[in-house]
Amino acid sequence: MSEVWLLRIGILVAGLLLVAAIYFFGRPSKPGQGTRKPREPQGDARREPTFSERLDAGGADAGVADEPISQTDMFGEPARPAAAGAEAGRRVSEEFDKIVTLYLAARAGEKLHGPDIVVAAEKAGLVYGYMGVFHRLDEHHPERGPVFSVANIMKPGSFDMADIQSLQTPAIAFFLTLPAPVPALDAWEAMLPTAQRMAELLDGVVLDEQRNALGRQRVAHIRDELRAYDRQREAPPLSKPGRW
Repeated sequence: MSEVWLLRIGILVAGLLLVAAIYFFGRPSKPGQGTRKPREPQGDARREPTFSERLDAGGADAGVADEPISQTDMFGEPARPAAAGAEAGRRVSEEFDKIVTLYLAARAGEKLHGPDIVVAAEKAGLVYGYMGVFHRLDEHHPERGPVFSVANIMKPGSFDMADIQSLQTPAIAFFLTLPAPVPALDAWEAMLPTAQRMAELLDGVVLDEQRNALGRQRVAHIRDELRAYDRQREAPPLSKPGRW
């Protein structure tokens, strides 16, 4: 079997695992489970100043959609058009050959709330931009696209600032699409602590792509995979054997 087919099979397996995780998190809870009393509106003192103008207290009362997003929604064209000028985090090329995913999930019976996600994202150094999701950009070359991105696992995957006050979700997804504007291992070393920091701020848990608690062994394995990926991209192409 050629390396091209092995690569395609690997990407397909990763995609299936991602869809399964999205379906798992996106299932509506059973009646009587996970109920939570509505939060009292927070005072202005607790809001981050740079986001206060984005939070529309008079937004629509509709909650998040009950259907999970698909891979097309997250990695293809946005389900809803992005706001004019919100191009920060747009990839230079839509082509990719590997995706590394982490999830930040709420604890059992809880939900992650929109305003809290926005504040945590800003504190973790993310910017809101293309497709209505959050991105980590290369500080020196932001025009090269996102180092990694953070989306809502609920359809359509974006964080609509007009409805952010009513948004609730069981989890958010961190996804690193390779090739990235920096080496794969460097991108991972930026994404992992960001997910861990936001988990602290949101009182959530970080899970791997199979929805298991992210342990040291899995982290070490991912690092090894990304080192190999970087070495493969740095290696010069094999020259074709010449004729005698």
